[in-house]
Amino acid sequence: MSTNQIPTREQLVRRAAELVPTLRKHAPWAEENRRLHDDAVAALKDAGMFRLRSPKRYGGYEADTRTLVEVASELGRADGSASWVTSVYWIPTWMACQFPDSVQDEIFSKDDATVCGTLSPSAMAKPVDGGVVVTGKWGFISGALHSDWQEIIAILTPKDGEPYPIMGLVPLSDLLIVDDWHVVGLKGSGSVSTVAQDVFIPQERIMPLPVPLAGDSMSETNGDAAIYRPPLLPVACASSVGTAIGLARAAREVFFKRLPDRKITYTEYAKQQDAPITHLQVADASQKIERAEWHAHRLAGLVDAKGEEGSQWKLEERAQCRGDLGAVCRLAKEAVDIFRMASGGSSVYTDVPMHRIAADIQAINLHALMNPNTNAELYGRVLCGLQPNTLYI
Repeated sequence: MSTNQIPTREQLVRRAAELVPTLRKHAPWAEENRRLHDDAVAALKDAGMFRLRSPKRYGGYEADTRTLVEVASELGRADGSASWVTSVYWIPTWMACQFPDSVQDEIFSKDDATVCGTLSPSAMAKPVDGGVVVTGKWGFISGALHSDWQEIIAILTPKDGEPYPIMGLVPLSDLLIVDDWHVVGLKGSGSVSTVAQDVFIPQERIMPLPVPLAGDSMSETNGDAAIYRPPLLPVACASSVGTAIGLARAAREVFFKRLPDRKITYTEYAKQQDAPITHLQVADASQKIERAEWHAHRLAGLVDAKGEEGSQWKLEERAQCRGDLGAVCRLAKEAVDIFRMASGGSSVYTDVPMHRIAADIQAINLHALMNPNTNAELYGRVLCGLQPNTLYI
């Protein structure tokens, strides 16, 4: 499938903004049922939100990472889980585009094909004729309940040589879904576990993980597209930050919507908006959001610029991407925490979405790739002239 008309960034951001009422409507259901509502998934699909990283020749948009940041920020204003799942799909979809073109023909043969995935090598693979056989379990597979394919990471144990990580593509129908998503944040993301039991993956649907980590590709067609040139980790970082910004903006919206009708109990302030402490809180939180946006835009700008140039990445630039990712998550959480604490006791009621926003941003900050402390340490380590102590850079 192909399309002659590719939406602009402004059009895609507008589409995302138009989804806000629908996603907000279904967010409580998603939280209660631990998965996205089918109507929410359908709305996201109809708006083209799952096509942003698919190749144009299959009807995709090949959107740059600045677009991803702005779209996810709009979706995050509505529902952190819906935004998170959408942004998670963008990363494995991009990874699928590094495979040979014949594999992409298979993956994208279905309109709006969805690919979930992981970066964790929590399975083992052994070579067999024509491919590998994989056994293992992957956790935190966001959006698996609505996916067609899963990108997996496993450790291949060759007959000769040292074990090494590989990336593969597997139909969801080949995997067992374990409904173990009983959590306190990003409840609606349906981030269940998946299990492979002696699943065969043909050779053309596997590649060494260092290939995309280094910014290399096995695709002949996608080599000319700027969005597929950068290494995996800068791409993953830039694809992930928008949800955090959206949640911070959502907290601000909820706070200001309730502000005119609130007082500060046990004080003389009949209106919370008259209190100097409120002025200090909203200024502090708003500036944290602005700083988070700056880091997100610097991150996306670097990834997009390097993709356009096709130039080699410096180690410091890779580390900066991880640092910017962590900074966005930390600042967004700090902003949410300020608005939550300023919202008073009445905000604990379940019909006030502040509790869900706070839980979602907390969950994001606990994510291994998003964790501010881990990312700051890595960035500082490289700035101090040391080599990174991880492949994920």
